[in-house]
Amino acid sequence: MRASTGSTGRARGHCSRGRPCWQLAAGALLALALAGPAPAALDEAYTPRDPYQHFFDQTFGDFQEELARAREEGKLGILLFFEQEECPFCHRMKDTVLNRPDVQRWFRERFLAFAVDIEGDMEITDFQGRVMPMKVWAEKVHRVRATPVFVFYDLEGRAVARYTGATSGPEEFLLLGRYVAERAYERMSFARYKRMMRRRARRAESG
Repeated sequence: MRASTGSTGRARGHCSRGRPCWQLAAGALLALALAGPAPAALDEAYTPRDPYQHFFDQTFGDFQEELARAREEGKLGILLFFEQEECPFCHRMKDTVLNRPDVQRWFRERFLAFAVDIEGDMEITDFQGRVMPMKVWAEKVHRVRATPVFVFYDLEGRAVARYTGATSGPEEFLLLGRYVAERAYERMSFARYKRMMRRRARRAESG
């Protein structure tokens, strides 16, 4: 599937309302995604931390304000994580990927990240200044039918990449972040980007 603006494809694990094959050179892929962290950082990576405290940012629901904040803080954009309570794949992401300090640190440096409850009644102001309940924003604006869904916005309030489902692990999720950070979505799909990074990882492993 080609990745167009607002779409990076669909993963295997997702929950509707009502391990992929690529795992070669996982360690090398993680190192590439992290851009060479220090050994101490890799050791720390295996001490889980609450993603609601260390991955997600807090918001009062004004996403125009959050966009201005992202610009002021020198971020690359905003990441939305659409979830629902009875979603095992959402919990898997939070329990195995979003709770890792290396993942938390990498994304916190580059993005503001917010959890969005697709059944939530909280009133929000979207990037265009429209006011609506969170669940309407999820269903009508983002057309979320299955969870989890990750949507990346640039600093102009444009959705530039979308990924549905749980990633295979931290390596793939970090690659997704790097794919957006490098604006690779402008020239290739996420699937093609992963293939390119796998080739680099194999070359790195072979010396």
